[in-house]
Amino acid sequence: MPYDWTRPPSDCDGELHLWPHQSLPPTGYVRFLAATAVLITLPLLPLIGSPLFWGLIPFLTLALFGLKFALDQNRRNAQLLEILKLTPENAELTRRDGRGQELHWRCNRHWAKVTLHAETGPVPNYVTLRGTGREVEIGAFLSEDERKALYKDLLRALPQSS
Repeated sequence: MPYDWTRPPSDCDGELHLWPHQSLPPTGYVRFLAATAVLITLPLLPLIGSPLFWGLIPFLTLALFGLKFALDQNRRNAQLLEILKLTPENAELTRRDGRGQELHWRCNRHWAKVTLHAETGPVPNYVTLRGTGREVEIGAFLSEDERKALYKDLLRALPQSS
């Protein structure tokens, strides 16, 4: 699961970390770029020494650096972390993105309400936290089944007052 209770929820405290899937680990990133460079170079081998070789090199190099730029941008966008901290009094959600921006939400823990929007959210089984007149999303990047499991975990951590 791409979320983990670093401190299991209790009446005193709890801390939940959520992050998006990372399908390309750093070693896979390097291997993919190396394999692409090799595959781009192979068709050039018969052309070594000809003027066509020198005419193609800039375009193939540009393609390789374009691929690297796109992968780096994707990696930076996926460096998202949501942290839900529970104290005896408060529930606080912090969302950090790959650009270093942080968004904060804080509410009295006893008034925080967890809601599952089965079909009305931007994604199926959209999970939100509501309190202090504000509703915030949590775990929107998770898969549908993971959001259902997250909802159940949050219900146990934040008992709902009616």
